Amino acid sequence: MKTTLDLPEELVREMKIRAASQGRKLRDVATEVIKRGLNSGKPVKPETEFRRVKLPMLAGGKAVRQFTPAEIDEILLQQEVEWHHEASGR
Repeated sequence: MKTTLDLPEELVREMKIRAASQGRKLRDVATEVIKRGLNSGKPVKPETEFRRVKLPMLAGGKAVRQFTPAEIDEILLQQEVEWHHEASGR
């Protein structure tokens, strides 16, 4: 069965080197590596862990406001501009 995988370049390069050094096809090395991983029974930790991030909530009287990412970006940018102006003596 044919399928397309988006793999990290380093991983593919390493498999190609292994295949060439052993005189094997990349397909065979990839199959072996995948089978070995599946048979190990150990869960593989993803390269990047995604954690849910909660936006800050500020109490303002009775209402609590939740900021959007764009609003937070704008607030942080304004703060950086202010810091820059203070540092340069403007």
